[in-house]
Amino acid sequence: MHAVRTVDPVPPGTHAAARPTSADRSWPLVARFAGAEARFAARFARTRVRTFAYEFVRFGCKQAWACLFGGAMVALIVATHLWYPASAPLARYDALFIAALALQVLLLATHMETPDEAKVIFVYHVIGTAMEVFKTGVGSWTYPEAAIFRIGGVPLFSGFMYAAIGSYIARCWRLFDFRFTRHPRPWAVALLAFAIYANFYTHHRWVDLRIVLFAAAWLLFARTEVHYRVWRVHRRMPLLLGLLLVAAFIWIAENLGTLTHTWTYPHQAHGWALVRFGKLGSWFLLLVVSYALVAMVERPRPYAAPRRRRARPLQVRWVNSNAM
Repeated sequence: MHAVRTVDPVPPGTHAAARPTSADRSWPLVARFAGAEARFAARFARTRVRTFAYEFVRFGCKQAWACLFGGAMVALIVATHLWYPASAPLARYDALFIAALALQVLLLATHMETPDEAKVIFVYHVIGTAMEVFKTGVGSWTYPEAAIFRIGGVPLFSGFMYAAIGSYIARCWRLFDFRFTRHPRPWAVALLAFAIYANFYTHHRWVDLRIVLFAAAWLLFARTEVHYRVWRVHRRMPLLLGLLLVAAFIWIAENLGTLTHTWTYPHQAHGWALVRFGKLGSWFLLLVVSYALVAMVERPRPYAAPRRRRARPLQVRWVNSNAM
């Protein structure tokens, strides 16, 4: 009789229960479905392929939820272009302004928007409207329709389009539980944002520092990575890449705005044409301003890599070979 050593296989690791995100706590509408969604995920995402599919869909749902305010504004612009009666006593731009205000109140009343997000939206609405007044004054673009609620040639609903960008970033910050590595100092980000915003005004009468500002943004954020959590673990991507992708989607939305004649650029005076690709750079710079405003409220937190769990020791048994 001699002893034979056998090794019991280590049971496959089970997923830990999904932790509630800040979105679960901030938005009751999300929290209501969080438990059921977590139970579904635990049953469904049991292989790598299924986990990828689940995270892909979850990422899209989170992005759609983050775009709630901006998506609603784009939908209102398209809907009023297609179906708003020309004979209505209220001008289309004024209807958009009232609808945007009502939407803002609804989101706050239903807790689908937090007070911090509302602050960002308000500040961005102010600075966006101020820039609109200046830009339309120098002929950069025009609003061709009439309106009562306007400042100069700028209907007041337009400020909500800028506010939607700040709302999107703030909502993403919470939904994806942003963390950062090698994030620049807040004062440096604020200084760059101020320089970018000032250049939107000064380049009409002085030298355009856009190339310098692009270089400054690259130097400041070149090593910065944003860590975002779709489900249970944080993924990462360069912050600059994220800003560029968002700028591309804003450019697409802007084409919808000009296609519906909500505003027009000089090169579209004789018929609609694509918004020039150079606007991508402008939107990227404006996103840096948006990011700086949101960062002042959310305060970037550093990413701490999770500690690796120690491997479970192999379980060794000694059995009687004669019994085999």
